[in-house]
Amino acid sequence: MKKFLTLILMVAMLLTTACGNESEKGTLRAMLGSNVVSLDTAKATDNVSFEVISDCMDGLFQLDENGKPIPAIAESYDVSADGKTYTFHLRDAKWSNGDDVTADDFVFAWRRHCQESDKYSYIMGDTVACIKNADAVIKGADPKTLGVSAPNPKTLVVELNAPVPFFPSLMCFATFYPINEKFYSGLEKGTYGTTPETFLYNGAFMITSYLPGAANIQLAKNPSYWDAANVTLEKINYQVVSSSDNALTAFKNNSLDIVQIAGNQFVHVKDDPELSKNLKVVDTGALSYLTFNQDPKNHHAGALSNVNMRLAISNSIDRESLVNNYIMDGSKATYTAIPINFAPNAETGKFFAEDQKQFADYVGLNPDRAKEFFNRAKTELGKDNFDLTLIYANDAGDTTVKIVQAIKSQVESNLDGVKINLQPMTKAEYLDKVTTNNYDMAVTSWVPDYDDPMTFFTLWTTSGSEISEHWSNADYDKIIENCITGNLAANYPARWSAMYDAEKILLENAVIAPLYTRAEVNLISPNVSGIEFHSVAVDRVFKHAVVK
Repeated sequence: MKKFLTLILMVAMLLTTACGNESEKGTLRAMLGSNVVSLDTAKATDNVSFEVISDCMDGLFQLDENGKPIPAIAESYDVSADGKTYTFHLRDAKWSNGDDVTADDFVFAWRRHCQESDKYSYIMGDTVACIKNADAVIKGADPKTLGVSAPNPKTLVVELNAPVPFFPSLMCFATFYPINEKFYSGLEKGTYGTTPETFLYNGAFMITSYLPGAANIQLAKNPSYWDAANVTLEKINYQVVSSSDNALTAFKNNSLDIVQIAGNQFVHVKDDPELSKNLKVVDTGALSYLTFNQDPKNHHAGALSNVNMRLAISNSIDRESLVNNYIMDGSKATYTAIPINFAPNAETGKFFAEDQKQFADYVGLNPDRAKEFFNRAKTELGKDNFDLTLIYANDAGDTTVKIVQAIKSQVESNLDGVKINLQPMTKAEYLDKVTTNNYDMAVTSWVPDYDDPMTFFTLWTTSGSEISEHWSNADYDKIIENCITGNLAANYPARWSAMYDAEKILLENAVIAPLYTRAEVNLISPNVSGIEFHSVAVDRVFKHAVVK
């Protein structure tokens, strides 16, 4: 799991790497903002882990340069007239040990995922993919009843409970990647994906050096990859750099070819005639937000089960100040539960969250309204003073520190009687707390898994959330159910409208306090080209990258 790296150690590492380590043709040296948590597709939950997994694995589909799903291990596919049965025809592909990639590898992986996934099993079920019997298997039913079968090694049949218009996009996500059962079964229990030797590859690259929590990960081109002829890179050398200052130093010293920098550095770099030539700002599609533990038994602050308390906090936050004065990287203040410039309507082309003022009664900086909500909360809770703890991952970058400090200052200034204690921790500790209901408030973000608003809305269903807000609403659940498997699933305009109804329930109950839609500022060496950036499934793809 993630280990804490002190600033001194990080600087020393960067200086060591910079000495005598000039850019090498065919080798991409890339920054990771935090450590890989897991290489097991049933255990990984963070975008860094998903990126490295996706370097090394192919699913049925992959994303093209425009972010659209195209066949990968699936050479072609057929869909039944009712949209509920997919038949995938697999291409000739090999695992790195020489075995054929077969339909049985997908059957095994998907069954295992329903049984063993810590946080992502729900994506197989009726809140997302709608795979037949997935929810029952997740609850303990025979995995053989899962609606996935392999009539022969080259044919995979998937049965759904309802049409899923974004199903091909889902297949790009690491959860749906295959696993070689024979290889997996030959490993000591619990060791899959913990070393290069306990991970099997069917993707463009193979891991040659990795230990859990390590600051460096090395990859090499996979000669057995079915599309190896279109992979130019010979190596990828990852280095974990959690400080934006250190990232900029590494880029200037030519020890890294691609880095992400934060607002202060962005302001400096964009005014530099030479460095600015290497800038690339991308929309990530990620929503950063404040989440509340609403468990009335929460021993830190059962007050957060009170909707007026949550609304008071949300209306005390100056989102414009966050993005303009602390983040400063092109991120956009957001007042909806769906990020800006994400999920265009297939009929109108209008982004789902284009109207940022539609929920102004519940979300936005309004100190007077915040005080009104707070006074109601004090009356309902029978107390005037509240100590709340805001947790965050201290290895998520220095921008996160600035954000939580700003939120603390804003809320305490607007709500006399509220004290916010900031509690930093490693990413692994943070994930454990938010998924086990052991926190008050947390700054978090969600990167969309597929290009549809439902990738966010399913987070807040009673059974669908990775992060435990301890919130449940029958009306909300019913809307989402109708949009996925009910009478709205095949009615596009009605489904789109109903999702706005669901969003209103979320925000009038302040289940979350949206903060901003995250941008990412990259510095890329001029001798590097072909890196693809996506807002769904995986942030960066290096398959077609070239280092001259």
